[in-house]
Amino acid sequence: MFRIRFHGRGGHGVKTASRIVGTAAFLGGWQAQDSPVYGAERRGAAIAAFTRIDREPIRERGVVVDPDLVVVADETLLDDPMAGIFAGCESASVVFVNSSRDGVAIARKHQIGCRVLTVDLTGRAIEWLGRGSALSSALGAAAYALTGIGTVELLAEAVRRELAELHIASEAIEKNVALARQVHGGLPAGDFLARQAIAASCLMHVPTYAAGPQGLPIIYAPGNSAARHTGSWRIFRPLIDLDACTRCGICFSYCPDAAIMLDPKGYPAIDYDNCKGCMICYRECPLKCIREEKEVRAW
Repeated sequence: MFRIRFHGRGGHGVKTASRIVGTAAFLGGWQAQDSPVYGAERRGAAIAAFTRIDREPIRERGVVVDPDLVVVADETLLDDPMAGIFAGCESASVVFVNSSRDGVAIARKHQIGCRVLTVDLTGRAIEWLGRGSALSSALGAAAYALTGIGTVELLAEAVRRELAELHIASEAIEKNVALARQVHGGLPAGDFLARQAIAASCLMHVPTYAAGPQGLPIIYAPGNSAARHTGSWRIFRPLIDLDACTRCGICFSYCPDAAIMLDPKGYPAIDYDNCKGCMICYRECPLKCIREEKEVRAW
């Protein structure tokens, strides 16, 4: 069985990438299972998705705890201990990271024991699609290529089917297909992933309950939301050219999360600890003195 775990942020298309891989495998005659896990997170929040592929019926359920392949859509997640990227990585054969950095350097920096492969999927998505957050077809293509289980034509058909389900225009779908073909062709394919001899079970973990009132759904301690800066959700960050700024206050007014403040002279200042990178300020600035820059905090 191939066990693939995707890590990304809301808006990357991680859930759709997982479905693309599962659909491509299914079209090739494999058994496939894909599922995401997320709550009510907004764009930029960390999410995960899981794909299992086998010739036999798949009886495992839930989180992939022993992945053969880990796919990371945003390298900034490597520095986020809450993302759980490295959990169970001792079983992995490959960690794939969307990054322009060298895989060997990433493996050394984060002490990853298996091979790390990198491709700048964001740059390719901008080239083909005009925006860097639409990564579903590229991520799916990367994972599918590394399994080496099928042809690029099956991948292309899977991209078309899954994006059509999302009511994406046919012209945009074909651009995604072209992107997927390019990513697939640039990665090594073959018997690349280890097939772990892990016994399948219907439940990966059996729940246990504490005695008495502790077994009830009662919150005894405060949560950790105050300690979780939403600035870690960003894919792109806004940068203000204060020399060109006229202090019109439009960015301050439009910011949906009150992450832009005005200094004593009336100039805007961004609270990067809580700015989610929605880029509304970038789009609304009448003088275009706000630019966007890809967020890379892992380096």
